[in-house]
Amino acid sequence: MLRGAVRQAAAPAAVLGLATLLSAGAGLLLPAALGRALDLLLARDPGAGRHVALCAALICGAAALDAVADLLGGTTAARSTAYLRHRLLRHVLAAGPRVTARTAPGDLVTRLVGNTADAAAAPATVATAAATAAGPLGAVAALGIISPWLAAAFLAGAPLLFLLLRSFARASGDCAARYQRIQGDIAGRLAEAVTGARTIAAAGTAGRERARVLAPLGGLSRQGHRMWRVQGRAGARAVTLVPLLQITVLAVAGVLLSGGRISVGDLLAASRYAVLATGIGMLTGRIGALVRARAAGRRIAEVLAVPPVRHGGLPLPPGPGTLELRGVGAVRDGRPVLSGIDLVVPGGTSLAVVGRSGSGKSVLAALAGRLADPDTGTVALDGVPLPALSHDALRGAVGHAFERPALLGATVGDALALGVTDPGREAVVAAARAACADGFVRRLPEGYDTPRAAAPLSGGEAQRLGLARAFAHAGRVLVLDDATSGLDSPTEREVGRALAHDVAARTRVVVARRASTAARADRVAWLEDGRLRATGPHAELWHLPEYRAVFGAD
Repeated sequence: MLRGAVRQAAAPAAVLGLATLLSAGAGLLLPAALGRALDLLLARDPGAGRHVALCAALICGAAALDAVADLLGGTTAARSTAYLRHRLLRHVLAAGPRVTARTAPGDLVTRLVGNTADAAAAPATVATAAATAAGPLGAVAALGIISPWLAAAFLAGAPLLFLLLRSFARASGDCAARYQRIQGDIAGRLAEAVTGARTIAAAGTAGRERARVLAPLGGLSRQGHRMWRVQGRAGARAVTLVPLLQITVLAVAGVLLSGGRISVGDLLAASRYAVLATGIGMLTGRIGALVRARAAGRRIAEVLAVPPVRHGGLPLPPGPGTLELRGVGAVRDGRPVLSGIDLVVPGGTSLAVVGRSGSGKSVLAALAGRLADPDTGTVALDGVPLPALSHDALRGAVGHAFERPALLGATVGDALALGVTDPGREAVVAAARAACADGFVRRLPEGYDTPRAAAPLSGGEAQRLGLARAFAHAGRVLVLDDATSGLDSPTEREVGRALAHDVAARTRVVVARRASTAARADRVAWLEDGRLRATGPHAELWHLPEYRAVFGAD
């Protein structure tokens, strides 16, 4: 994934790498030019002026290249961030409910926003890696050219620098990974609290909820302090080691100068090269950025590891909308929630799915419209397994309505028209009328053109809009997952009549909690502990005390 981000920003990253490498080259030439200029000035050589001009050009050139590198560094990071966010968002939408079932929404947002920004630092860091290493390594080589004894003096302490960098990389990597995980945990808890704000207010538990959201803060603080301690220890060791190496090189250079083996200019150059060579200790910043990028990349990769929904390429053949479930089973969190479901819903009929809480009703509804795939068995529409259908064929054939619908779009009309195809304003209005929503929508300030954020809705009104959206897009099958629970009895009866006469979908699967809803269906599928207890008309099943108990009736 990080290699993909590097490829995405290849052009600016390549120029960035070249600019930093040229800047490093200018930095390596400058001490030699300064030393040569000093020797010529001391010798009163007329050619000293040219070397002074060369020094000035190298200084100005390095400054200009550094400015270009700063600009390109920002550009590379921006492109890489955009690439990672787009890729992750596309994958989240392609995988659908599979992702949100594994990762809390708040944590998912943290990965989409914060972790992508951390991971996006990798391309610029990789692009400048050659220049970062070229400076110290080139300086060591330059010391060897001046005198092998100078290079040997520096290299005597180089293993300590290497061990310092290695220790820092290991410790900071663990800190960064734990810190980011705790950040995601807090974000997930915060998103839950914001979503449940009304419940928290009604229960009067704001203080308790605040404590729950902030409970991981102590761990975040510990990891943050640990990270600073790691960086502090590495910095302290570098501050101790680096001057010692520089002093050692200067001491050897002084001995060589006193013996006439190097010139005064060589001494000046050696002092500058000693500074550049010990710059390898400053690699801790680069390593820290790479460590954070890698930790963030792993968190992003966890989301990308969730397989997206794969669609076939088959169109839907002509048919009445017969829905078949053969040997269907589903497992959630290691626990079977549906087992051995064999069920046929003939085209043009309605099926009510009933059962106690936890019996698997919502899972069956999700499988019926392929919002999830069964772990065993197959689900087919008019003889074609749902995974074999193309995306547009499947989504054009099956409409969904939920207990708590998410209304997406700029306006109320946009929210109702949301789907693979735009049904048009007349179809949207007709669907809203069938869902008993047209009346209150028209009372909004701008009717169907009212901005969604400016349309205060009750729970029942939101459900009716969700129903209207499903009605507008229903093809052969309509799946209602407890989508009428927030409606009053008269409205629920009106919607029931519309389902039977005014909705285009010929086959209806309704998760029912009310006996009246089940009574209007042609057949009832009664689930118990994830298995099909019985099927048949509601009137026949009503004679069974256990069936009546599902609805709380004696």
